[in-house]
Amino acid sequence: MTFTFSATVAERGFDVDLEIEPGETVAVLGPNGAGKSTLLNLIAGLIKPDAGRAMLQDRVLFDLSPAAVGSGARGTGRRWTPPHARGVSLLAQDALLFPHLSVLDNVAFGPRSAGLPRTVADARALEWLHRVDAAALSARKPGELSGGQAQRIAVARALASDPGLLLLDEPLAALDVTVAPAIRRMLRDVLADRTAIIVTHDILDAFTLADRVVVLEAGHIVDIGPTRQVLDRPVTPFAAELAALNLLTGTASGSGLRTDAGSRVGVRSVQPIPEGARAGLAIRPALVSVSTDPPADPGLTVLAGTVRDLETRGDLIRVRTVELAADVPPGVVADLDLSSGTAVWLSFRPDDAIAYPL
Repeated sequence: MTFTFSATVAERGFDVDLEIEPGETVAVLGPNGAGKSTLLNLIAGLIKPDAGRAMLQDRVLFDLSPAAVGSGARGTGRRWTPPHARGVSLLAQDALLFPHLSVLDNVAFGPRSAGLPRTVADARALEWLHRVDAAALSARKPGELSGGQAQRIAVARALASDPGLLLLDEPLAALDVTVAPAIRRMLRDVLADRTAIIVTHDILDAFTLADRVVVLEAGHIVDIGPTRQVLDRPVTPFAAELAALNLLTGTASGSGLRTDAGSRVGVRSVQPIPEGARAGLAIRPALVSVSTDPPADPGLTVLAGTVRDLETRGDLIRVRTVELAADVPPGVVADLDLSSGTAVWLSFRPDDAIAYPL
């Protein structure tokens, strides 16, 4: 079902317009306080906007637009569909299963509440339990389930009501890292050709599950597009950090980029960028080298800087300056005697960086 959404919440600085095509899964990313939960709660009907309109196919979820507010001869009147009548299912971080009901009864709860006969509702519930590979758990109570099992049941319960739109709020955040991959694979299967919005902080969720990505900051959409385009060519520091990329911004200059900090950077451009146009440069920290003497290779792009901090990243150390970060082995940090305040040169090969218009 096509989903269109436009809403403002002045108190939260929220102002978002969004459209999702039938069968499309959209990942919503953003820092804490960006408005991700506000978006889900508005769609689910848990909070009311100051103004806006949302429709799911031909069903009005809410209409508080100026035309509707001016009711009477000119307007249609305010419209507000209660949460249970929206055709929207919200899957939270925690499974939130009814503890007194069996797994089968939990999943059948929605269809039964919609008026389906018990036998039909139970058959649908069992079908979804099979889809999430949990049919063998149908007689158990939630207290007898592991975290991963409970989340499978929660997914089945959300989908057994056949929602026109599925909302997922950090569905893997509460799971052990050993369990999450299996649940992610299950979600990829059940979300195929289903209209869904998934809020996540995990870039793997976005790459695995989403057709498009929306980046929210301060209650506004700051980037939107196909998943790989947004995360391989970020336009915001948040998206770059999430994608584990360095992002330099500036203006196109000759065969390179003049960064906002004043550095001249030579890069490979994937498409022509007009002279003087705004542009971004993305490069992975693992492709950046660190030295305490200027590199002798004239083919390298070199930026001078001062170490701002050192951060352990698995078996590597991330060396940060104001403009760039480099991931290097601990031995390099020790050999160069790096610490906060050390003057360094960060270098990379132009072919390892990608420039693109902003």
